[in-house]
Amino acid sequence: MDDQDERRATAVKRVQAKRLFRNHVAVYLIVNALLAIVWAMSGAGYFWPIWPIAGWGIALALHAWSAYFERPISEDDIRQEMERGD
Repeated sequence: MDDQDERRATAVKRVQAKRLFRNHVAVYLIVNALLAIVWAMSGAGYFWPIWPIAGWGIALALHAWSAYFERPISEDDIRQEMERGD
């Protein structure tokens, strides 16, 4: 695999990761909106939907990190790790 092919494959993986993250955000918003509607229709007492919103929100933040900020493993990273040994 030459450098151009490797760069293309890496770019495809980044695009896929970003697309999956956007889908995750859409599902998060829809499901949590439905939970809030159920809460409102059931008397709007204690706001229990905060627990799934917060928990899932943490997972969503981690997903955002991996999709937008985590850099791919480079040949330099691999070489440095190999030099460290076991």
